[in-house]
Amino acid sequence: MEQLKSFSIKQIRDVIIKYDESLKNYCENLNSLNVYPVPDGDTGTNMSFTLKSVIEELDNNEDTPEAQWEAIRHGSLMGARGNSGVILSQILRGLADSFSNNTQLDNQAIAEALQHASEAAYASVLKPVEGTILTVSREIAEKAQELATNDMTLTMFLSQLVSEGEDSLNRTPDLLPVLKDANVVDAGGAGYLLLIQCFLHVADGTDIKPPPKATVNVSNFNASREANDDGALDVSELRYEVMFFLDAPESKIDQFKVEWQEIGDSIVVVGGDGLYNCHIHSNDIGESIEAGIRAGRPYEIRVTDLQDELFHVEDHIEIGGGSEIIVPNPSSENTAVIAVVAGKGIQQIFASMGVNAIVAGGQSMNPSVKDLLEAVEQIQAKEIVILPNNKNIIPVSEQVDHQVDKSVMVVPTRSIPEGFSALLAFDPAADAETNCQSMTTMAQSVVTGEITQAVRDSETDAGKVREGDWIGLNRTGVIVARTNLNEAALDLLETLIGDEHEIVTIIEGQDCPDEVTRDLLAWLSNEKPEIEVEVHSGGQPLYPYYFGIE
Repeated sequence: MEQLKSFSIKQIRDVIIKYDESLKNYCENLNSLNVYPVPDGDTGTNMSFTLKSVIEELDNNEDTPEAQWEAIRHGSLMGARGNSGVILSQILRGLADSFSNNTQLDNQAIAEALQHASEAAYASVLKPVEGTILTVSREIAEKAQELATNDMTLTMFLSQLVSEGEDSLNRTPDLLPVLKDANVVDAGGAGYLLLIQCFLHVADGTDIKPPPKATVNVSNFNASREANDDGALDVSELRYEVMFFLDAPESKIDQFKVEWQEIGDSIVVVGGDGLYNCHIHSNDIGESIEAGIRAGRPYEIRVTDLQDELFHVEDHIEIGGGSEIIVPNPSSENTAVIAVVAGKGIQQIFASMGVNAIVAGGQSMNPSVKDLLEAVEQIQAKEIVILPNNKNIIPVSEQVDHQVDKSVMVVPTRSIPEGFSALLAFDPAADAETNCQSMTTMAQSVVTGEITQAVRDSETDAGKVREGDWIGLNRTGVIVARTNLNEAALDLLETLIGDEHEIVTIIEGQDCPDEVTRDLLAWLSNEKPEIEVEVHSGGQPLYPYYFGIE
């Protein structure tokens, strides 16, 4: 291959396309490096979604230099999710800003762009932590500044940057004890190194070296959950990740950051010109969002229960990512019901019970405020009750009432069985407040259980859980852990059913084995012959079984 002296603008586009491909290919490698007891989502997934949004904008814009740089800026801002994704978006925006000011994209221009990107990334984080993507980006940028004045080919220049990136990444455990304890490198830094390799690949065809892959036992990191010397909570004790876009004047942003510093950590705010992508870890969801309201207009709000992330796959839907909305009953006497439901079978059951609109979503797909607002607009009733059916979706649902003229109330259902039970108390002729009270009481009366598969090792109330184990959950968390699905389901049912119970509802997921259901029914018939059993095909992902016991 001919030795390049500089990149063309089209070749920078090729770098971005290759980076998107590389993040998709090695997403699981990066995800495996997450080591915190309460992980910030999955790094590979978050970074990949950031690039997905950039690629979509590149494909949909004109083929001009100006459009290319704007697509990278705007696409990365709008697609960023998770701490790592938001920081990466700032890096990409920094690169685009710097490159757009240069006519020749040679070693010097690349060095300037990497330096600008690193500074932008540090500036976006209120409390920068070394041993992360920030460190790797800074040390690569420093090496680039050192080499840029030397007379070397573009390939040699980039090769040395890749080498420096590998050394920097290997040093991250020395800077961040939790990485050393787990014997892994930083996931975000590994993801950033892929970008530098993509520059080299476009320059001379060098193969992309996969990031390391690790199997992590998060139970090794209990020490990181201790309070800091000043008594403040460690970041790993902050339960919720809150993200949203914020329309606000620049004059309000500093005060907004100050308010967020008082209630959380892992704060990243990126953007400009009145539009910001905001990320925080906090125990106070309401105040996190209210601070945004005081500054401007937060929208496409996404809340993730980080403790829940120990056991469930990270959702694979973009912020405000366009959840499917089904409207089986657009009209209502007085009050309508919107339910958030995953699984075609469960959606059909909810529709048959009189639900007016269904938003596709659940543990693996958290809909945004925007999705719920669209559902509200599609039904005629002026009073509406929302059944989130998942604890992560409750705080998002509670933001809808502030955005519309209609009266919208939330019955805080945390599972599909609770949603079923709540619907039994629904009266379309009554107002939303009356329905909310009666439906909440009914939902709380049902005993619920769920079976899913652990995606990471951990310590739980049920003992040690290994990746791949089947775990049974009630409202308090994991109470059963078994290597066998059959045993987990039977043990969970036996734990949940009391002498006072009369009805057991079993909702089968999309990968539910018939033989396990037969064993459950046989056990109930033999051990609990007085109990009435209903079985429904729900088709929900990730959860072979939901149980409702009344």
